[in-house]
Amino acid sequence: MKDNDENRGNNFSDTIGEKEQLRLKGQHNKRSVWSGFGLFGMIGWSVAVPALLGVALGIWLDKRYPRGFSWTLTCFFTGLITGCIIAWKWVNKEDKEIHTNRGKDNE
Repeated sequence: MKDNDENRGNNFSDTIGEKEQLRLKGQHNKRSVWSGFGLFGMIGWSVAVPALLGVALGIWLDKRYPRGFSWTLTCFFTGLITGCIIAWKWVNKEDKEIHTNRGKDNE
């Protein structure tokens, strides 16, 4: 019976210790809802800006050098793919940073 009470006490202490570590980690890492929205905004802009620049370049090329295909669509898709690659790299960088910080916090 005494061992069971000690086990319960240790489990309680461990639980409290883990919760305190999470609380301290949360205070140390000040990421808020706004930083999450900022990340979504960065991803959106990193896709939208190259796509819009591609459209602008395509319109200029269509007026300057008319061809049997649409420069606007070609440059739009090129800009869209470029923006997606930029966004993908950005997300991977942030993911690595988050996992690196978690590793440091757990030590």
